Amino acid sequence: MLTHPSIVLTLRRHHLFSQLPEKVFEEVCALAMLKRLSCHSTLMHQGDPAKRFFLLVSGQIKLYRLTGEGQENLVEIIQPGQTFAEALLFSQARLYPVSATALKDSVLVSIEGSHYRSALEDQPKVCLAILASMSVHLHLRLRDIDTLTMASASRRVINFLFQERNPLTNRIVLQVSKRLVASKLGIQPETFSRILHRLVDSGLIAMERRNISILAEEDLAAFQ
Repeated sequence: MLTHPSIVLTLRRHHLFSQLPEKVFEEVCALAMLKRLSCHSTLMHQGDPAKRFFLLVSGQIKLYRLTGEGQENLVEIIQPGQTFAEALLFSQARLYPVSATALKDSVLVSIEGSHYRSALEDQPKVCLAILASMSVHLHLRLRDIDTLTMASASRRVINFLFQERNPLTNRIVLQVSKRLVASKLGIQPETFSRILHRLVDSGLIAMERRNISILAEEDLAAFQ
């Protein structure tokens, strides 16, 4: 049962729960659990029965898939305030399609999926909010697929920099290791580092550890 006041409030403010009547929300909290994961601990494995979904309160969670050859492909990095695995509530999928591992010490709320789905039957506003959230995720996945299938390695890196930059400062702070970024872009870590150094040598970006600054926006966009 979820009782911690600040975490209950965090859950209540999320769009998946903000429209629920108080009684229904209390019932959801009664079946929710607080879960703590130490860094590098696994929350779920690809292929496990999909019975619950999650809200990340603090920390960082890596979602990834393993290929038949055992290669790890990064799907998404979950940040505090985000939910994940909720899309499975509305599909016929019975198994998690990804694995989830903590990149930092993490605190999560684990929500019982079948009960939450039943609670939505008379809540059209919540259903619309969930559809909007899924639409955003689908758009992001399609964008990722386009990047991986249509762009060269250099173009993937440049697109990533533009997607991740702060538009006010033209700076990017890598939230995960370069190895994980390379995995998400479908290239080897050595290739990712080599492209970054080429961009530095060309005077297009400046880099200090995980901090990257775009110095010449138009030239970077046109770089081949």
